[in-house]
Amino acid sequence: MGASGRDAELLQFIEDATKNADQMQRRVLAEILSQNAHTEYLQRYGLAGCTYSETFKKKVPIVTYDDIKPEILRIANGDRSPILSSHPVSEFLTSSGTSAGERKLMPTIQQELDRRQFLYDLLIPVMNKFVPGLDKGKGLYFLFVKTDTKTPGGLPARPVLTSYYKSELFKHRKFNPYLVYTSPTEAILCSDSFQSMYSQMLCGLVQQEQVLRVGAVFASGLLRAIRFLQVHWQELADDIERGTMSSRVTEPSIRAAVAKLLRPNPTLARFVREKCSDPNWEGIITKIWPNTKYLDVIVTGAMAQYIPTLNHYGGGLPLVCTMYASSECYFGLNLNPMCKPSEVTYTIMPNMGYFEFLPHDPNRPELSHADLVDLADVELGKEYELVITTYAGLYRYRVGDILRVSGFHNAAPQFKFIRRKNVVLSIDSDKTDEAELQKAVEAASNRLMKDYGTRIVEYTSYADTKTIPGHYVVFFELASESGPVPEGVMEQCCLDMEEEFNSVYRQGRVCDQSIGPLEIRVVKSGTFEELMEYAISRGASINQYKVPRCVSFTPILELLHSRVVSSHFSLACPHWTPNRRQY
Repeated sequence: MGASGRDAELLQFIEDATKNADQMQRRVLAEILSQNAHTEYLQRYGLAGCTYSETFKKKVPIVTYDDIKPEILRIANGDRSPILSSHPVSEFLTSSGTSAGERKLMPTIQQELDRRQFLYDLLIPVMNKFVPGLDKGKGLYFLFVKTDTKTPGGLPARPVLTSYYKSELFKHRKFNPYLVYTSPTEAILCSDSFQSMYSQMLCGLVQQEQVLRVGAVFASGLLRAIRFLQVHWQELADDIERGTMSSRVTEPSIRAAVAKLLRPNPTLARFVREKCSDPNWEGIITKIWPNTKYLDVIVTGAMAQYIPTLNHYGGGLPLVCTMYASSECYFGLNLNPMCKPSEVTYTIMPNMGYFEFLPHDPNRPELSHADLVDLADVELGKEYELVITTYAGLYRYRVGDILRVSGFHNAAPQFKFIRRKNVVLSIDSDKTDEAELQKAVEAASNRLMKDYGTRIVEYTSYADTKTIPGHYVVFFELASESGPVPEGVMEQCCLDMEEEFNSVYRQGRVCDQSIGPLEIRVVKSGTFEELMEYAISRGASINQYKVPRCVSFTPILELLHSRVVSSHFSLACPHWTPNRRQY
C-alpha cells in the first residue's frame, strides 16, 4: 500500500535529495559560507565572501578538535563575537569523544534543532514502509537525560540527546500517533537515574499490551533496563498490584504523571511475577511485551558486541538501527531498517551539512587536502574518514568515524559504520583510546613498582559485555623481586587506572552507572609469550609482532582466561563531578 499525505511528501524528499546529492551539497556549502562569511574564522583564511567549493577547499584547512579548541574556549568563556558562526551559539553539545580527558564541546545554533528534528521526521515514513500499524500502539523507549552544566560564559553544555529532550520542541511536541511513548516526559527528564528508570519501567509494564516496539538509544542502555527489571521486578509487581508507586521515587512531577496511569491490577501483577520469577529469561521481552514488533537500538560499531545478548532477551525480534548521528552533526538514515545488524547501512542526507571524505589508509597516515573527495565521488568498497562542514560553524572538521561505502541509493552513497578511529575500549558512550589505556596502566605500574618492587611485564584488555553493565578487563602479567603483592593492592590499582580515564568513562561509572567496576586479571608468567607464539603460528611475523592492547578474537581470549591466577575489581568509584576540570 502506497504512502499518503505527509509520509508521501517526506519519502519524496528523500528520493529528490538522493537523486540530486551533488547539487544539494554544493547548495548547502554555498549557504553555509554565505551565512558565515563575516565570521572571524573564515575571514582568517581569506575567503572574502566566496562560496565556491574549489576556493573553500584550497584555502580552508582540514582540522581536528585540538586545532579549533582555542576558538571554542573563547566562546565558552563568554566571547560573543562571530568567531565560528554568524548566528549566536545557543549551547554546546558535549561529545562522547574527549580532549585532554574532558568531553569535547561542539558549538550549535538554534536553527540546528529544526534540522535535527527534520531527520527524526523522515524516520516515520521509512519505518511505516516496513512495519505497518505503528500508530495503533506505543513505544517503550528507555530515554534519559544526563547532567548538564554551564560554561563560564553562561552557555549550557550537555549531550545532544539531553539538549533535544529538554527542548521546547520535545517537551511540547504535537501529538503524533506514530510517536506515542509509554514513558511520561517527566520521567524522561528526571536526572536521577534510579527514579527515571523505575518510573519508565513501571509505566512500560502497566501499558504492556499496548507496546509495539521496545528501545533505547544504545544496545547497552536496553540491556541495563532488562537488568533493572531482573533486580526490581518484585517491587514493581507490588506497585502494580496496589496501584501505588515506590516511596523511593520522590520527584513530585513523576509521581503525579505516573499516578494518572496507575490502578490496582492484581492480574497484571500476577503475570509479571510469573514471567520474572522463571529463571529462564530467554525471550523475556516477547514474554512480557508480546506485541513487540522490533527492538529499536544502535547495534553498529562498538555496540555490535551486545547483539548476542539482545537476541537472547529479545527472542529473535528484529534489531533496528534507524539513524546515524553525532554531537557534531546528524548525518543520515537507514533506508532498510529491518535488515540484519551486519547489513546496516546509512544513507547520508545531503541537506544536513557539507560532507567530504578522507580515504582511510593505515599505510598512509598523513593525507593532504588533495586526497579528500566529495559525497558524490566516493568509491564502492573503499573506507573513508568523515569530514564535515556545518551551519553551526565547524569547517572541514575530522569527525573520527571510519565508514565503508557499501552501495548507493540513487546518487547518494550508503555507508557501513566501521569504527571510531583509535578507540580500543568502549562499553556505553565511553571511548578509550590506546594512549589513555597506556596512561592508566602506567598509574597502576607506578604503585606496583614504587611500593612493592613489582613490574608489569605486559598487558592487554577487552570490553566484557557479558556482565550488565559491561566493564573493562585488563590482563596483567607481573614479575616481582620481593614476593607476592599484598592483599588489596591490586584493587587499589584498579581504582588508580579508573582515575586516569576520561570524564565520559568516569561519569558512566559514577553518575549513570552504565559501566561496571574495572577488573584486573593477573595471568601466569609466560602467558604473553604464548600469545606471541599463537600469533606467529597464524602467520604473524616475529620481527613485526606487537602485543595487541585490546583483544576480541575468541581463541586469544580463551587462552588468556585459561591462564588467569587472580581477579581484582575496583572497590570504589573514581572521582567525577559535572564541572569540567578546566576551560
